[in-house]
Amino acid sequence: DYGFEIVTAKPNNSIISDNTKIKIITDKIENKHENVKSDVTLNDIVGQENAKSKVKVITRYLENPESFGPWAPKNILFYGLPGTGKTMLVKALSNELEVPLYLVKATSLIGEHVGDASSKIHDLFKKASENAPSIIFIDEIDAIALHRSFQSLRGDVSEIVNSLLTEMDGIEENKSVITIGATNNQSSLDLAVRSRFEEEIEFKLPNENERLEILENNLKTMPLAHDLDLEKIVKMTKGLSGRDIKEKILKTSLHNAISKDSDIITMENIEYA
Repeated sequence: DYGFEIVTAKPNNSIISDNTKIKIITDKIENKHENVKSDVTLNDIVGQENAKSKVKVITRYLENPESFGPWAPKNILFYGLPGTGKTMLVKALSNELEVPLYLVKATSLIGEHVGDASSKIHDLFKKASENAPSIIFIDEIDAIALHRSFQSLRGDVSEIVNSLLTEMDGIEENKSVITIGATNNQSSLDLAVRSRFEEEIEFKLPNENERLEILENNLKTMPLAHDLDLEKIVKMTKGLSGRDIKEKILKTSLHNAISKDSDIITMENIEYA
């Protein structure tokens, strides 16, 4: 039961027959579960106080796992609109604790053949356990932990869900490993998987004060000077996430100013964005 990918065939129009020889080169298989390093800190994250409070519990646990016993935090779900800081918070936590972070997109755990997905999930948790204390962050977890009613859309749903449940239950002890899932829509999760998360933490869009702080923090690193009415921009950006403010408003404004050979970012550039 060995999963493999045919990389090259000679001649390239080969037909597999009884005489076909297959050489499996295991030392060139890419390891996709690499530890992610970041320089983000908790001070870089504006708002999301409820999530930051939970992070304190994780910090205490990973610093002294023995003191928690059966009360250790294990599986946590972050949910909220894109760009509200879910990934950023996990990177900051890993950075400040100096523990390995295994950050994966859920879709990267989907295999091409039966059994691939369960093997990938097992390997991910095994590597995190071998390098504990560590954090696993599965982004867009709803892509693999779908509610069983969607099984007709994806035939491997049951296999993937069962593999996740096995690892999250810790049948093979994952001591000092925190699993954090992230989703934009927690209602689409399989109920059994969702029940394994001890806490669901909502990431909210920034309020006016938080949008002002996001603007001020990002403007400090701008390569051009600026003459902006920040209070007006705060009003204009209602309903936008922190990432939207940085990427869609400030970055677009910067590029618009540069394209017009300007040495300063003005409200005209903001309004263009």
